Amino acid sequence: MTENSPLTTTLEKDSIYLDLDVRREVKRLAELLAESAPGLLDEPRWLAAARDVSCALPTALRTALRNFSADSGQAGVLQIHGLPVGPLPPTPTRQESVERRATVPASALVLCAMALGEVVGFEGEKSGALVQNVVPVPGEERSQSNAGSVNLEMHTENAFHPHRPDFVALYCLRQDSDGEAGLRIASLRRAIGLLSAEQRETLAEPRFRTDPPPSFNGSGSTVAHGAISGAYEDPDAQVDFHATTPLDASAGRAMAALREALEAVVDTVYFAPGDLAIVDNRVALHGRTPFTPRYDGQDRWLHRAFIHTDARRSRARRNGGGHVVS
Repeated sequence: MTENSPLTTTLEKDSIYLDLDVRREVKRLAELLAESAPGLLDEPRWLAAARDVSCALPTALRTALRNFSADSGQAGVLQIHGLPVGPLPPTPTRQESVERRATVPASALVLCAMALGEVVGFEGEKSGALVQNVVPVPGEERSQSNAGSVNLEMHTENAFHPHRPDFVALYCLRQDSDGEAGLRIASLRRAIGLLSAEQRETLAEPRFRTDPPPSFNGSGSTVAHGAISGAYEDPDAQVDFHATTPLDASAGRAMAALREALEAVVDTVYFAPGDLAIVDNRVALHGRTPFTPRYDGQDRWLHRAFIHTDARRSRARRNGGGHVVS
């Protein structure tokens, strides 16, 4: 990567390792933003400040994010290592856990997200919070949701929704004590060549239906859709292997073939604190390996944010032009 700033970083395949000077500058900007009035993540004045401050991110980081937004590559994911975390309270354990106050790590997440587009929440999920906590919740261990700890099926985030996120950002504050939990990522760009022309044709037809995830509390409507769509050589994905139902036997066989193809190309990412993974939700599915929570205050803790590259597209579903999509 060419860098015209004294602040540098190391770019490897699908990953950015922030150098010390860059890390210090990102931390400074996150601290500055965290102190900006009114210090509330979902408040329009704070979000306007975040948009402005994101323009001051170190050149190497800002360039990598901009390039990723234009082309997420074969893997459909970008990993950034070395973002600020700082001292943490115990990992939350309550259902519907979100961040409302502008902490330093939440601010760093929003800064990176704003370099890609606009941060959005969904009215039916965690009251539309823009930064959500992905933490294990007692009693929800077997849930196919962000509160569970069993194997989480591969899925397009909010596959049922017409304005599902373009990108999903997952920022590690704390990894699970045993290091068991891994983010599984499978790119349709890598898998599509493993499917026959007939299978691809079937997958592109409206022969599938997807239910809203448990985190939406059953809200949301569903219509028949294709599991893939768009350009034949580079389609988008719209499938959740827990919530998507094929509507006929042939569609079921094609969906099984898609699942097998994605499993053949899956990668697993194990987080360290300060790691951020940005998944292109249009071309990559993600899931999670199982882990064993201890509920001792040191369990796995991620911040999650959703990003739209074109906020205008969902304007009719955002009351008052805000950041929450109905």
